[in-house]
Amino acid sequence: MVEPVSWTSFLIVFACCAATMLLCRVVPLFALKGRNLPEGVERALGFIPPAAFAALVANDLLTPGMFDAGLWPGAAPLVAAVAVALVGFKSKSLLWSALTGVVVYGLLMLI
Repeated sequence: MVEPVSWTSFLIVFACCAATMLLCRVVPLFALKGRNLPEGVERALGFIPPAAFAALVANDLLTPGMFDAGLWPGAAPLVAAVAVALVGFKSKSLLWSALTGVVVYGLLMLI
């Protein structure tokens, strides 16, 4: 049987996590305040949000057992994602992209 974590251990881990988060998020803001970053660094930092979003989307679209229920249930999210990408590329609108994704996925699940 596993013993529960004591409050002392929990508070130590919590304090270490809070300190690490504070150091990693707040200290760079103060250290870089008022400074201009090199152009290459600014360009590289601009790739972080799209890369994080792509990783989240890929994690939801591509799972190890996605075709276990059959070809169509596994391929339907991929088809909806292609429709969203096409609408997003053409319209440049987040609203239309989101609506397209919901409608296309819903229609594909009815088939």
